Amino acid sequence: MPRKKIIKFAKTTLPLLLGVFLVWYSLSSATPAERAELWNNILLADHKWIAISLFLGLLSHMSRAYRWKYLLEPMGYQPKFANSFMAVMGGYLANLGVPRSGEVLRGATISTYEDIPFEKAFGTIVSERIADLLMLLLIVIAGLLIQTEGLLNYFDNHDINPFVSIGTVFIAVLLGIFLLKLIKRSQHSIMVKIRNFARGLLEGMRSILQMKRKKEFIFHTVFIWSMYLLMFYVIKFTIPETTPLSIAGIMAAFIVGSFAISTTNGGIGVYPIAMGAVLLLFGVNQQAGEAFGWILWGSQTVLVILLGGFSLLFLPIFNQKK
Repeated sequence: MPRKKIIKFAKTTLPLLLGVFLVWYSLSSATPAERAELWNNILLADHKWIAISLFLGLLSHMSRAYRWKYLLEPMGYQPKFANSFMAVMGGYLANLGVPRSGEVLRGATISTYEDIPFEKAFGTIVSERIADLLMLLLIVIAGLLIQTEGLLNYFDNHDINPFVSIGTVFIAVLLGIFLLKLIKRSQHSIMVKIRNFARGLLEGMRSILQMKRKKEFIFHTVFIWSMYLLMFYVIKFTIPETTPLSIAGIMAAFIVGSFAISTTNGGIGVYPIAMGAVLLLFGVNQQAGEAFGWILWGSQTVLVILLGGFSLLFLPIFNQKK
């Protein structure tokens, strides 16, 4: 098998296998009584709060699709909301299979159905991610101020440094910009093609500075992350053991979950384990904590699978007249 195919296969399957292994390890390491308690918590969960959490998650996805137009407008593009929303959901679905592939699919989708150059669309997605990273950083800082000891203990026990993770992304973006500037000086035909692509990418990234409606963009950014926090918060009411959780406990769990979900494809396996571990610090037994993680992760994942799958199927039908 060619080396490129091996690398591609490894990137696709290894995170998934890790997630499956963690699911198996989590269940097999528990006693029969603990497994029974875990399933009981999931089966008896209050479905009303799950439905509310799903609705809040849907609002965040819709807001993300709507926010995208503020980055595309400065370049003269006005995509239909339906296409933006389906591109976003299709991207989320792709991330469950191959981490970070969703951003590429999202850019390719909107490029196909709205005649927006891929490099410009992808540049706006990069800008979005920078804005979201800033929001996550603010939430991490707020969480550390509210629950310093609990979060630091968890990060220390699991060798996690959130600021290093966020800083690494920023450094990668800066290095990317630096490399693009170096490419700009070359006259080689391949480099010229790369340079043309890079110009479109940078134009898309600069759109965040050229927006006419910055206040609306900021509003939707805050709204998206508020919905994330709320859809996380209401799940605590699904299980009696997590109902008494304080805001500090919820903030700590949300921050840990945000980092855990990027470890494998959509957080499979890792997310429930992370929830069980962090909620132990707040007096919630491991089975109830993991049940909390399974309910939240499972419900939101099902939403992404359904909406993402429908989007990819319906996009050609919706745009067939073009």
